[in-house]
Amino acid sequence: MPDNATQMAAPDATTRRYRDVRQRTERLCAPLAIEDHVPQPVGDVSPPKWHLGHTAWFFEAMILQPNLPGYRVFHERFGFVFNSYYETVGERVQRVQRGDLSRPTVAEVLAYRAHVDAAMGELLAAPLSPELATLIELGLQHEEQHQELLLTDIKFILGVNPLAPEYDPRSVGAVEVAQEHAGPGPVSDAWVRWPGGAFEIGHAGDAFAFDNEGPRHAVLVPPVELRAALVTNAEYLAFMADGGYERFEHWHAEGWDWIRAQPRRAPLYWIPHPDHPGEWLHYTLAGLQPLAPQAPVTHVSYYEAYAFCQWAGWRLPTEFEWEALATSIPWGRRWEWTESAYLPYPGFRKAAGAVGEYNGKFMVNQKVLRGASYATPPGHARFTYRNFFHAPLRWQYTGIRPARDGGPTS
Repeated sequence: MPDNATQMAAPDATTRRYRDVRQRTERLCAPLAIEDHVPQPVGDVSPPKWHLGHTAWFFEAMILQPNLPGYRVFHERFGFVFNSYYETVGERVQRVQRGDLSRPTVAEVLAYRAHVDAAMGELLAAPLSPELATLIELGLQHEEQHQELLLTDIKFILGVNPLAPEYDPRSVGAVEVAQEHAGPGPVSDAWVRWPGGAFEIGHAGDAFAFDNEGPRHAVLVPPVELRAALVTNAEYLAFMADGGYERFEHWHAEGWDWIRAQPRRAPLYWIPHPDHPGEWLHYTLAGLQPLAPQAPVTHVSYYEAYAFCQWAGWRLPTEFEWEALATSIPWGRRWEWTESAYLPYPGFRKAAGAVGEYNGKFMVNQKVLRGASYATPPGHARFTYRNFFHAPLRWQYTGIRPARDGGPTS
């Protein structure tokens, strides 16, 4: 956005983008039964109904109430139900209790979205200040983040169901299956090299970026090689066959404790084939499918990614190594675990107010992931994007890209 506060943003393009993003969220929920909107099998997964309501609440609380004179909230208690973690805004339903709520109904939540959309249409009909346009874009990027979470949460909700129901075998599910069977991509013995030296890390330019992608700064990145191909299911099966889940020497102590508590020692959604011993099925959004050996392994925790690389004689890249080589590797099929802790870049400062709670408060005890996945909305991925999760989590489309030391600087 321009720095001149007297310049105004044209509303038409923002209105179209707003409509497209909001409609995509509802399209993702369209294949669901009403009953599918409510369950919360684990605390890290939110019900689809909550995602629908929370993304409406964000526009209501962060944009409409402060900026649209005369705006009336849809329901005085919806803020308590749909606030996620914004202490500045007030009290809220605890995250692990989101699936306990049968009310508001799905119909009421959709009516809430329509109410917010109508008010946003009124706001967007007038010229926008640069500051307000930037805040609206943050709201849209926030909703796109929730679209990715929504799809992965839907997969978990249906994937732990003993009936292994299909979500949408003809469109979204078909895309997932097609990607699984599309082949391995780059050959597994191809590596790309960074010769070593200083590299500018972080977002640059006027396009949108989240605050945790900056400030841009120089980092000394030693010589390193990253494999062009992600680790495949076949490679991960070899790790399992060689006792990967039984050999403590490959694991961090914390990861070893985690593994010993697991009922099944395989990536999430892998299921032993009932009719063919030694073979595996895996749950997709199109239902159970044969495991594709050359597809990139997915739904693994940081613990598993680390242990696999230890077994194979490799390691995980740091996020700086990954970004230095991002233009030389094909990425976007999986979110890729890195060895980097999620920490602020030098000079990072949280914004004032509720918006400042967006990223900075989570910079502790988490690992950075880089890349994207098929669940990432179109146009939302960029190589400076810093995703972050706790080490045991694997319901997201997570994968493994090996790294190895690259020798002396040439």
